[in-house]
Amino acid sequence: MFETAIVSFTTLFATVGPIDVAVMYAALSSDSPPPRRRAMALRGTLVAAGILLFFALFGRTVLDHLGISLAALRTAGGILLLLIAIDMVFARSSGGVSTTDDEIREAAKKEDLSVFPLATPLIAGPGAMGAILLLMANAEGQPRLQMMVLLSLALVMIITLLALLGANHLQRYIGVTGLHVISRVFGVVLAALAVQFIIDGIGQSGLLQMLQDSPVG
Repeated sequence: MFETAIVSFTTLFATVGPIDVAVMYAALSSDSPPPRRRAMALRGTLVAAGILLFFALFGRTVLDHLGISLAALRTAGGILLLLIAIDMVFARSSGGVSTTDDEIREAAKKEDLSVFPLATPLIAGPGAMGAILLLMANAEGQPRLQMMVLLSLALVMIITLLALLGANHLQRYIGVTGLHVISRVFGVVLAALAVQFIIDGIGQSGLLQMLQDSPVG
């Protein structure tokens, strides 16, 4: 259970990226008064939490209706997380855990940033959605483990909200270099978890066994 909590927290922290989100939010909301920034931060975090909770509780049901197996989910989710981890290690920006250039330009024209781009895609981006779905699927049939995943999600959301509320101070004290150091550390850990997801997915699919059993020549 403790291992599930650590893996869940690390994966969600890396894919949500509370520090990255806070720095981006500070830049986008620089023209807004402090009370409005706090209100948008709270509303955006709650909306993002609702989106991720929906994926956690009902994502597997949607996949079942689409005929997608758990093995396929683990493999595909692992590949997605690995690509995100590579971007994190090399401090590159991608649409997996952050906004694209077009989204940033659109967000700059909006007065209320809480739903877009804060809730999604900054907090509840494709990487975070895939991660929570994959973590819940791995704990399927084990309510205690799934509860640990949900508690990890709640903890990451709380950390994200606190980071948003202190976004200006965070940006000033951490700086670009500090942000990249944090990103790279979690990127390495996420890469290892992603590879493990891929290995588990391929192993569960039975593909290796089929290759072993197939006649050669």
